[in-house]
Amino acid sequence: MTALEHPHPSAEALALSRGAYDLHVHIDPDVIPRRITDLALAPRFLERGLRGFVLKSHYTSTAERAAVVNAAVPGIHALGAITLNSAVGGLNALAVEIAAREGARFVWLPTVDAQNEEQEHAIRPPGAQLPLWAKLQQELRERGLSVPAVPVLNEQGQILRALREVLEVVAAHGLVLATGHLSRDEIFKVVDAAQEARVEHIVVTHPDYPTQNLSPEDQVTLARQGAWMERCAAPSHSGKVPWERLFAATRAVGPERTVFSTDFGQPANPPVEDGLPLMIDQFLAAGFAPADVQRMTVTNSVLLAGSAVTA
Repeated sequence: MTALEHPHPSAEALALSRGAYDLHVHIDPDVIPRRITDLALAPRFLERGLRGFVLKSHYTSTAERAAVVNAAVPGIHALGAITLNSAVGGLNALAVEIAAREGARFVWLPTVDAQNEEQEHAIRPPGAQLPLWAKLQQELRERGLSVPAVPVLNEQGQILRALREVLEVVAAHGLVLATGHLSRDEIFKVVDAAQEARVEHIVVTHPDYPTQNLSPEDQVTLARQGAWMERCAAPSHSGKVPWERLFAATRAVGPERTVFSTDFGQPANPPVEDGLPLMIDQFLAAGFAPADVQRMTVTNSVLLAGSAVTA
């Protein structure tokens, strides 16, 4: 199989994914090269029987864009989001409030500007292959622009007041909080603070990814606290996270607190609409029951999207 060829999902996987949302996609328009536009993706989702997707940008709110997609493609349910990196002012409660009023559903804590990622970048060897977003960060800095890291804790390891203000807005609007690219210790403290603020839905973003690196035991602890563990296809498809690691962590946590998404949209990855069923095929081949896979793909994504499961 060449770099331009991709596997095709099975008929069973396509059937099991019907009705799902993909809660984590990166598509055009964006400042980073993407595989497809949101307007082109929407009819492809409808053809597959997928309900919708969450538009994720590392740099701007996508709430207005989601509204455009929904108006242009009747039947699709695109959801907006905001990621609290430096481009939107970091831990900016006002930006979250505006995004919520525009219809955003997800709030990601810092990703490309997480202190955790800054530390990871500092230890990369010269000439190392960088993710698309890391290449952009480097370009911005080379242009002389300030791209500061966005901390969530103070020097004493306590939650910053700015984050508490963000959590208050998230709770008030019933939004979904995702932990972004925070480190393991930051994630635990954020989950505690979010629960204190009465945030209803907390998603631990790709906990198996190298810069999060949560053990199955850590994930079980967070799941017992009520957090969701997000399994993303892209890191495993690209070889950054072995599929076996996802399987082991998912078995430990169980389908009740696991949700599938793709993190797709990069030009080198398969078509975005193939992501969820391709992921299903991997889990079926590993021995997961179809009913459990459907729950993690459809039932749980629908719940987090704020929709109702219908027959």
